[in-house]
Amino acid sequence: MTFEQFALARLPSLLRYAVVLTGDRDLAQDVVQEVLARAQTRWRRISDADSPEAYVRRMVLNEYLSWRRSWAVRHVHAAGERLIELDDARGGVRDHADGVVEADALWHRLAALGRKQRAVLVLRYYEQLDDDAIADLLGCTAATVRSHASRALRTLRLDKESDLRVPAEERS
Repeated sequence: MTFEQFALARLPSLLRYAVVLTGDRDLAQDVVQEVLARAQTRWRRISDADSPEAYVRRMVLNEYLSWRRSWAVRHVHAAGERLIELDDARGGVRDHADGVVEADALWHRLAALGRKQRAVLVLRYYEQLDDDAIADLLGCTAATVRSHASRALRTLRLDKESDLRVPAEERS
């Protein structure tokens, strides 16, 4: 398979993966563009790998985690990216407006996480990888992966609970 064939076939999947990692469609496009530019120059070596797609996905993850992208973690979007746009096949949403509000709230909570915590959640729940595979990708132990996941999920739960609390003056 040539690089052009690979890029054409896998671009939508790589973009969805990068959007879930970054939480920002524009930043995701930048990350994927940077990765594909580097992959093109190294395509002979990459195409000889057991799984060129896994190799390129790892490049996307590394680019996301790199220090050059650290500003993206601090950047919170007012509207956020909508999870509905990821062409997720999980079924229909009862009310489109409710789905948009829930997705927006999730993006706000995800934006508050550190890069590694967010990466662990994406690799675990979006990529469906186990702790050992995530540890291998991130260069840490499985216990560290579990710790990142636990802290990230606790943060998401606490943020959601604080969103659900209604001050007494608003209840009356």
